[in-house]
Amino acid sequence: METGGSSESPAEPKKGKTKTPRKPNESLLKQKSPAEFFAENKNIAGFDNPGKCLYTTVRELVENSLDSAESISELPLVEVTIEEIRKSQFNSMIGLVDRERVDEELYDDYETAKAREKRLAKEARAQETQAKNATLGKKVKEPSVSKGMKGRGEASFYKVTCKDNGRGMPHDDIPNMFGRVLSGTKYGLKQTRGKFGLGAKMALIWSKMSTGLPIEISSSMRGQNYTSFCRLDIDIQRNIPHIHVHEKRDNMNRWHGAEIQVVIEGNWTTYRSKILHYMRQMAVITPYAQFLFKFVSDTPEKNVTIRFARRTDVMPPVPLETKHHPSSVDLLLIKRLIAETSKQNLLQFLQHEFVNIPKAYAERLIGEMGPEFNPKMPVKSLTSQQIVRIHQLFRQAKFDDPSGDCLSPAGEYNLRLGIIKELHPDMVATYSGSAQVFEGHPFIVEAGVSVGGKDVKQGLNIFRFANRIPLLFEQGADVVTRTVLKRINWGSYKINHIQDRIGVFVSIVSTKIPFKGTGKEYIGDDITEISTAVKSAIQQCCIQLKSKIVKRMQAREQQERKRNLSKYIPDATGAVYDVLREMAQSHVSKKKRYDDEDAEVLSKVSARVITKETLREKLAQHVEQVDYEMALEYATQSGVTEEPREAIYIDSLEAEKKFIDLHSPIFVFRLFTK
Repeated sequence: METGGSSESPAEPKKGKTKTPRKPNESLLKQKSPAEFFAENKNIAGFDNPGKCLYTTVRELVENSLDSAESISELPLVEVTIEEIRKSQFNSMIGLVDRERVDEELYDDYETAKAREKRLAKEARAQETQAKNATLGKKVKEPSVSKGMKGRGEASFYKVTCKDNGRGMPHDDIPNMFGRVLSGTKYGLKQTRGKFGLGAKMALIWSKMSTGLPIEISSSMRGQNYTSFCRLDIDIQRNIPHIHVHEKRDNMNRWHGAEIQVVIEGNWTTYRSKILHYMRQMAVITPYAQFLFKFVSDTPEKNVTIRFARRTDVMPPVPLETKHHPSSVDLLLIKRLIAETSKQNLLQFLQHEFVNIPKAYAERLIGEMGPEFNPKMPVKSLTSQQIVRIHQLFRQAKFDDPSGDCLSPAGEYNLRLGIIKELHPDMVATYSGSAQVFEGHPFIVEAGVSVGGKDVKQGLNIFRFANRIPLLFEQGADVVTRTVLKRINWGSYKINHIQDRIGVFVSIVSTKIPFKGTGKEYIGDDITEISTAVKSAIQQCCIQLKSKIVKRMQAREQQERKRNLSKYIPDATGAVYDVLREMAQSHVSKKKRYDDEDAEVLSKVSARVITKETLREKLAQHVEQVDYEMALEYATQSGVTEEPREAIYIDSLEAEKKFIDLHSPIFVFRLFTK
């Protein structure tokens, strides 16, 4: 029998030939678990390097916390702590005894005497140059840290803790929710922040790869008198949780929510700005949430504590799960829906498993499918060929677009509040478009454009959101970036996009966000419906701003005109009064006679009833009157009215009142009940 593709027995090689090694059996099939696949391809989930891993871990935990709180209509309160762990602390946590170096030359940061001498000489020269520049008043650069001072293999470790006031998790479900990849509660057709069932599981996988330490979860649901505590890691090969501790503890404070703690390798130094930028953008898009962020280190100068306060208690409605649109399904999905449906016949299946197929239209579709179809036929009896026929008809037939009622955008009210709270701009305009459709999926685009503000760089500052989460990476290829830079003529809206400090905010919500790659980093520019909607939303904001900018320009021109007129009042007054005084003298000496009103005025000048100060006062009043009349005429012609001021709510000190919120895209009407 031949093995390994060789025609000769390996035990009896031919004379004069060397023995060749046995080839591996290439026909042997191997299988990988989902956990093993994502461990080997962690960059797919945004775990590219230690710094990005730290950022992605924070992001996933924060978004899970927001989803959890919003699902029970609780105003989110999220606390995030990143604690720096020294090498000695980490070794103590894993039970490893520190060991002094014996052979220095083994280590990557080893320096020979000659190299050390060369480095010290270079640093001395740099210090001399700095001192010389300082005496000359030139800008002094900070000295760079020598690359040879830290080894490539020396890692930095951090303990990441995220605590919320959300729904919490059922005690028995916790191990599978964290220890089994591609398992979760977000796989329905619904607007959600997460889609892939990874999230905290990838943080656990990275923890297992970089530290070997388990994750710790504390959780309690509303009304529970106990807190679930679980310490676990994941069996990568089998994709199952490995439980260390799983027990119930007393819940004395009646707390509900979840607290997750994981120790990972990371890099705070390089990703500090990204993490803080993410938290700030999250505070913009969720002004109804309160965030407390802390970075704790042994070095007090490195510590960071930032509180992003809640600005409003008005939350967007909870997104609703919807059904598939006929134009967005494929063969595999139709087969799965048939397998899972509780409906008996084809007519009921079409009516209840898809949107926008009423009974009459379903009957017309069945009639179009052919004589082998009828409304009462059992849906489970459909053959593969018949399912293909249904799919073909779905692609060719006309269906109404989905309504978008299942979506939950941030809303102009919240978006505006978030921008004002975090950026403090001079002007801001917001716009929320109506629901539109791509590939059968509804989507809504909201936009905001601000001018000026705190900590806003000169030029265009682009802030992108998808399903109410910030997108920070791969900005250049994103549909929002390309629209802002290439398709908007800012000059036509009186906006100088080079010198002004412009903030552009675009939020897209949908049951299916067309991300490029599973890292959820950017939305492609190849979907015409989305790019058109983004451009239209930004233009609507610019149109609003243009009227404000023109009004402000008019006010500046008015002030400048008034300033110029007022500047010449003393000179004009002196010149006019000198002429009047000479005329009065001629009138008195009868060199020249004036009649009626002129004579009366000249008499008052002679009697010093009319003085230079009187003329100056009258001219000033005239300038004020002319300025007011011109401004009123401009406002009447242009239709510019006083800008409505933002409402301010002051909470009562009395007992909590019951109320009902009536939502509009741009305001919320609150009706209090006794």
